[in-house]
Amino acid sequence: MENSKFAQKRHHILVISCLLIFMVFLPVSQVFAAGQSDASGEGIIEVKMSYNGPADEAENAVHFYAASFKRLVAEKTGNKIDVILYPNSQLGDEEQRMEQVMNDPMINIASYGGIGTVFPELYGATIPFLLNSYDAGRLFFEDSEYWNKSKVEFQKRLGVELVEVVEEGGFVAFTNSKKPIHSPSDFKGMMFRAMDDSQVALYKSFGASGTPVPWTEVYTALQTGVADGQMNPPMYIIMGSLYEVQKYMILANVQYSMQYLLINGDWINSLSTEHREAIREAASEAKYLTMADVEARVEERVAFIADSGVEVYTPTASELNDFRNIGQPGYIKWLEKQFDKEWVEICLSSAELANKKAAE
Repeated sequence: MENSKFAQKRHHILVISCLLIFMVFLPVSQVFAAGQSDASGEGIIEVKMSYNGPADEAENAVHFYAASFKRLVAEKTGNKIDVILYPNSQLGDEEQRMEQVMNDPMINIASYGGIGTVFPELYGATIPFLLNSYDAGRLFFEDSEYWNKSKVEFQKRLGVELVEVVEEGGFVAFTNSKKPIHSPSDFKGMMFRAMDDSQVALYKSFGASGTPVPWTEVYTALQTGVADGQMNPPMYIIMGSLYEVQKYMILANVQYSMQYLLINGDWINSLSTEHREAIREAASEAKYLTMADVEARVEERVAFIADSGVEVYTPTASELNDFRNIGQPGYIKWLEKQFDKEWVEICLSSAELANKKAAE
């Protein structure tokens, strides 16, 4: 009897040991996809999603997108996939989160501060005065040669799926505390906060200087005079309370302000075909919901900034041409030092076609 019990106990230990060894060598994507069980006994898949800014749908368009995406994924998968949101860069700064989405089963919404370090070709979309309207921007980021080429090369190079763009506040405006800006010459002698090297290059093309300052330090930098001005869409000017330390704003529509939805390739490929399609559909639908919300509130946000004491100026078509004629060549010259000139040419031709179609 004792021998039988001992043999039975040893058998149980052997089974448990084998299971542990199996789990150790199981691919990470399968362990992650296993998730936890719901009442029906089927697996619930959990995935982390990281991004910048507060968990406030009214003030942060990126969170509006993330919350919409989470809800739509749940609806389309029958609550089988649970997207866990991590706003306010809780999982790390831009570069850290890019490393994570390249190596771990997760989702990330990245700005150029992170994505430009691993795929600089996307800086092509930041060429100043590239897109003339919101409609042109939608066309450019839906089915243009530049966008399709970027998605293919991004996955090939990084093992990450470049899924959608996330409109984060409309077109970018310039603000400063020194003087009104109505022409490129007005930039001379001023120092502007830059998010990255691309913005430094843009300021230089106008005859100003740029200094890199993290977003968390922008308010203080403007308040103390480390920088005279900055560039952001109205949403971020309000989110960061920058209107409190700036006196002038020009709605120059410099760049179409976007971030990018990225998904780890191994993770999404480990899902069923139905779940993969559901995620991509949710990403697309969330994009249009966010665009509608952002664009409907641009005038309201500009009015808020003006009512807060900032002098707001809308340039004429002639003045915009002056900015374009001076800003674009200098910026493109910088871009051509970062990557193959072919990317710049494809980007410009894709934007020209999008602008033409949008105007029809």
